[in-house]
Amino acid sequence: MTDPSRLTLPAPAKLNRMLNIIGRRDDGYHLLQTLFQFLDRGDTLDFAWRDDGQIVLDTELPEVAGNDNLVRRAARRLQQRTGTSCGARIRLHKTLPMGGGLGGGSSDAATTLHGLNRLWRLGLTTPELAEIGLELGADVPVFVHGHAAWGEGIGERLTPVELDCPWFVVVHPGVGVSTPAVFKAPELTRNTPPITITRALQGGAASWRNDCEATVRRLYPDVARALDWLGSKAPSMLTGTGACVFARLDCREAAESLAGELPASWQAFVARGLNRSPLQDALDP
Repeated sequence: MTDPSRLTLPAPAKLNRMLNIIGRRDDGYHLLQTLFQFLDRGDTLDFAWRDDGQIVLDTELPEVAGNDNLVRRAARRLQQRTGTSCGARIRLHKTLPMGGGLGGGSSDAATTLHGLNRLWRLGLTTPELAEIGLELGADVPVFVHGHAAWGEGIGERLTPVELDCPWFVVVHPGVGVSTPAVFKAPELTRNTPPITITRALQGGAASWRNDCEATVRRLYPDVARALDWLGSKAPSMLTGTGACVFARLDCREAAESLAGELPASWQAFVARGLNRSPLQDALDP
């Protein structure tokens, strides 16, 4: 029998298959047009019910165990929103590289919202959870909704889309990228003409690009080297502001073969692109 006081759920990675920066708001946030797609790889979270209202986070990574961690913040925000007296012990199994542009923290937060909503029997709808998620970060709602999407605004205005689902080699070149530094860089492209969803999808992957890539290349030579190496083998791109870069392959065998050629100093994994999040499959098989 399934123990109703315990739950284990995935927190998948995402890729930005394209990222256009079309302007900037008065508050400094950049206006984007992007395509989000999930991967069949990510973190895992275990949830166990507590009756004392405490949120206890277990992780092997001290840097994600503090009060500012998105998992803890998501749990506390859900308590505040609903007034529940329930608590939880949460175990985060972290496999995604931190600060890699794969949305790991945002995905962990979304899985926490869905997991505790179910564990605590709160009955909140997906749009209600996405509203809470947006308070935590612009990327959280796409993970809450759980479908590949066209994102606008700061990435929070979502329209579900169906994308091709190739195999990817995802590479972390071993450096950290500062997202604020990228978005503050004077030379960052901020005036790409807006396009429609239809035009983006009709153009296909061959026409997609990431407006952050040129700036990240200049600021982080290690990322530039990874992009150059991957780009010589297969169509490649930066995801988000990096540091992860990805190459698109037609089949798993080709992706695994390419991954086997990577320099030993880089971390890498092979994953399949997905239009439906593994989290949604776990919640609603």
